[in-house]
Amino acid sequence: MKNKASVLTIRVPSELKHKIERVADEQGVSINQLALYAFTKEIQEIETSEYFSQYRGATPKNKVFDDFDSVMNKIKSNEVPEWDKMVTKKSHSKA
Repeated sequence: MKNKASVLTIRVPSELKHKIERVADEQGVSINQLALYAFTKEIQEIETSEYFSQYRGATPKNKVFDDFDSVMNKIKSNEVPEWDKMVTKKSHSKA
């Protein structure tokens, strides 16, 4: 079943409008297609963030990260293929 399209009129500063036109032109899409993509992407990010906030509940973000690190530290280094190893700040800064 095909959804009916709705018209949404928004006001944007002229400088932003010029940027939108430029990016749409560079991407080879219409302003409408670019807007649909941008709105969809941003709404998905907001919904994902809300989902994880609800899933995490009252658990502080630091505890989630600490628990993750605790689990990851139980994995022996030689069990993880080289391509799947995490780059840490320490090892990253050596490069």
